[in-house]
Amino acid sequence: MLDHSCLVYYFDFGEESQETRILYQVKRTIGAVKMNSLLLLALTSLCVADPYERSYSDVEHHRTIYISENGPRLSVEMEQTKVISHRGGNATLPCKFHRDGTANSPKTRIKWTKLTTDYLKEIDVFVAMGNHKKSYGSYHGRVFLQEASDRDASLVITDVTLDDYGKYKCEIIEGLEDDTGVVTLDLQGIVFPYFPRMGRYNLNFQEAQQTCQDQDAVIASFDQLYDAWRGGLDWCNAGWLSDGSVQYPITKPREPCGGKDTVPGVRNYGLRDKEKGRYDVFCFTSNYKGRFYYLIHPTKLTYDEAVQACQKDGSQIAKVGQMFAAWKLMGYDRCDGGWLADGSVRYPISRPRRRCSPDEATVRFVGFPDKKHKLYGVYCFRTYN
Repeated sequence: MLDHSCLVYYFDFGEESQETRILYQVKRTIGAVKMNSLLLLALTSLCVADPYERSYSDVEHHRTIYISENGPRLSVEMEQTKVISHRGGNATLPCKFHRDGTANSPKTRIKWTKLTTDYLKEIDVFVAMGNHKKSYGSYHGRVFLQEASDRDASLVITDVTLDDYGKYKCEIIEGLEDDTGVVTLDLQGIVFPYFPRMGRYNLNFQEAQQTCQDQDAVIASFDQLYDAWRGGLDWCNAGWLSDGSVQYPITKPREPCGGKDTVPGVRNYGLRDKEKGRYDVFCFTSNYKGRFYYLIHPTKLTYDEAVQACQKDGSQIAKVGQMFAAWKLMGYDRCDGGWLADGSVRYPISRPRRRCSPDEATVRFVGFPDKKHKLYGVYCFRTYN
């Protein structure tokens, strides 16, 4: 700990030499202090003004400035490091701040940003100083401060989207002092592997992102894939993740998937060329506002007939992400193959049984049949306003 001594700086302005001599005098010995220069600068503040009242025209002008090393300290406290919500829900990201010795300044600046995989870039979310408040981008109109007390800077996010997932930084600034805290917004949901009609290993990174969006999902993060692996996801084809890496989860090691004598885990190909690299993709989806259902129809349908049948029922043909969300989050179970929007045929099984899925609860993939074949039903989705 530092004592309450002050550093004394003497500034001598000589009229003839036009040079400044700075002499440092320490009033008493300060013990060895492990403190980096930035922290020292943040903690120093003016403590006593010089009693001299001489003008700059004087031949010899002295001014003494005392700088305290124990000035008021600003600190940010995060009550929890992770908040869990879901798409369409609300989330409160905690952030409280304290200032030793003084009351809050009316010029306290509160700034929330979202961190990215590129640590040199941050996405502006919300800024407040006094009565001036501003939200940015896709957060506009959906975020505000909780303000449960005069030192509460917690951020409330309403109508949470899939893209809101990630890490957020709360920064409090008062004059020369500032402090930050980080909290993660996690979403309930499901990761699913995906490849398009043209087959496996056909997507570059940008195409992978768009493909997930087309299926009512977003490209998954490593943390989301890791959690899915811990939940039992096993997939032997490598896929893109949101950080530009290519990985795949293995719970049952076997020869075609890294070797049968290897340990279970998430296999990592590392970062790949986003333009030239061609892989599958892992998508993430969460709750939805709507109704997913199998359309009862007197006959089997071609793909075009399936699209029209859903439209006549006041809905749209369902997407792959909507089927996975219904299966995982709502326990949807149906042993009938049905068309989906991407031209694939699948069916969700929550209760394993003979002739449906005898060994596991899963979304069964039939394939990408000829769209003219009248062999299947259709799954529809109706959005709730």
